[in-house]
Amino acid sequence: MNNWQGIVFVLVSVIFSLPIVFYLLTHPALLRRRARIGPTVEQDANQKLIASLLLLGFFALFVVSELDYYSGWSHIPIYVVLIGDLLIAAGLMLFWLVFRANPFAAAAVTVEPEQTVISTGPYALVRHPFYSGGLLIYLGIPVALGSWWGLVLFAPLLALTIWRLKNEETYLAARLPGYRDYCAKVPHRLIPAIW
Repeated sequence: MNNWQGIVFVLVSVIFSLPIVFYLLTHPALLRRRARIGPTVEQDANQKLIASLLLLGFFALFVVSELDYYSGWSHIPIYVVLIGDLLIAAGLMLFWLVFRANPFAAAAVTVEPEQTVISTGPYALVRHPFYSGGLLIYLGIPVALGSWWGLVLFAPLLALTIWRLKNEETYLAARLPGYRDYCAKVPHRLIPAIW
């Protein structure tokens, strides 16, 4: 990544990840929940498949974007590239807000015995703010790296995210007391006032 877009992308990613890292390091229980990540820790077969496909799609974003950049397929104006960096920054800031609001924000779909429904912070606006942040990042990465072709992967990543959250909602509704009431109170899943 010896292009200016890649350098700015790395700088934005590092700078906006630092508060997340610091917060996780100062909250060991949350760090343990976040460290258990990937398809192998998921209990449900659908979630194992979804997690595998999301991981593959995430890496494909970088591969396609870099191939696009070095092949010269896309020509993205500087201001659009910077909008991609802003989307990444916004997504990472949303992650940080999620962690601050939800000490049970595990990477795997699970419910712990002492877990309660969180309805404050970003959870007052949408039921899955972490996934909202992820979508901002999925959208921002290819643009920040100077690739229109990388955006092709956004649609499948969005579909996988929706599949994951719907499966997760079924799981939470059956196992987390008060979750159904929360869903009635906060009807939007990913985008405030839209869906």
